[in-house]
This record gives sequence, structure tokens and C-alpha cells, in this order.
Amino acid sequence: MSPFLIVPAIFTIAGIMQGLTGFGCALIAMPLLAFVIDIKVAVPTCTLCAVFININMTHNLRNNLDRSKILPLIIGSIPGTILGLMIIKEVNGNYIRLFLGLLIATFASYSLLTKPVTLKISNRWGYFSGFLTGLLSATVSAGGPPTIIYSSLKDWGKDCFRATLVSFFLVAGLMAAAGHLICGLTTMFVFKLSLASTLPIVFGTYIGCKLSSTISEGHYKRIVMILLVFMGLMLIFQNV
Repeated sequence: MSPFLIVPAIFTIAGIMQGLTGFGCALIAMPLLAFVIDIKVAVPTCTLCAVFININMTHNLRNNLDRSKILPLIIGSIPGTILGLMIIKEVNGNYIRLFLGLLIATFASYSLLTKPVTLKISNRWGYFSGFLTGLLSATVSAGGPPTIIYSSLKDWGKDCFRATLVSFFLVAGLMAAAGHLICGLTTMFVFKLSLASTLPIVFGTYIGCKLSSTISEGHYKRIVMILLVFMGLMLIFQNV
């Protein structure tokens, strides 16, 4: 079957998850895309599609955005993105995804099995999580987990959580997309796949946002952790 049919279908599902939780586009899409197209095509395609989703969601959630929360993440992501672009053609992405999957699944499983944890961690940890997000976004287009874990440990409401994630992922995604273009990874084929996925992404994000408005704070956080477990397992078994 043509990738111009399968890839948009994948991004419809990814868009629903992104609209529902504020993250999940790349972590849902990347393992599925790897079965359809080459990984070096999947990464820049996923990055461009995630940028499009986050532009839309950042605009919708702009009233819930706190700049003091996002700034450390953005600053930290700059050197992380630069380092990621330097090593993208040299490091085996399978090892990175395996480690990432183990980290995600362990943290989310612990959070589901214990009482919700809110730590008074310093905003300086935002620089570190931003660095890791920039690094992973540039190398495997799945940099969300470090920032998701950092944000989930802070006492932020659902809308603030989503607004912080999507606006930061927009900035990180733009930097990664620029780097992929400079490195020659973003080809005309990548642009065509991204363009074909535009309307499915809009539809999926719209459905996800509508679902999010009907979910309570407690249920929302459980859905986030369940989704993280699922994502972690997908990343692990993709490399087994």
C-alpha cells in the first residue's frame, strides 16, 4: 500500500493523542512509521508534522502559557539540539530508543502503582530536561519524555501542562526541522508526505482536544501515564 495512504492514517491517530494529552505525536507515530518508511525519512517527516500540530495547539492554548515555565526548557534545548544534529548520522538510534523506552515505562508504571507525586523540584531541572529533549528530538524525533516527566513532577494544572508542553515542543521542533533541512535529511519526498498528512493531523488534533475537555484532572493524569507505559513498551519492543 502507498505510504501516501498509510502515513496520513498514522498521523491521524498521533494527532488524536497529541490533542488529548499535549504530547504523543512522535512517540506514537515513529514506531509505526518505521514499519512503512526508512527511519531517515520518518524522522524529518514526523518532525514537520509535529511542528504543524504544535502551531495549532499553541495558538489554542496561548492563554494558559506561563513563560517562566517554558524559558528554562527552551534555553536547555538549544545545546541539546546542536549536539543531536552533530551525532545523528553517527549514533545508532536503536540504542537511544531502547534506553528511552526503559526510562519511560519504568517511570510511568511507578506513577500508576503509587500515589501521585508532586515534588518541589527546582526550575533549574528544566534546563536539563530541555537539553535531553533537544538531543532526542534531533536524533530520533521523540524528545518528549524528559520534559513530560519533568512537567508531571510539578504541580501544574491540566491546561497549563498541555500549554507548556506544546509550546516548548513547537520551539524544539522548529530547531530540529531547521537542522534536518541543513543536514539534507528533509527531501522533497519528506515534504510531500508531510503535506499529505496535514488534513488528517488537523482532524485528529480536533478530536483529541474535544475529548480532553470532557476529562477530569485525575483521569487526565492517569491517561498520560498509561500512554507513557504504552509508548515505552513500543520503543523497547521495536528494538528487541
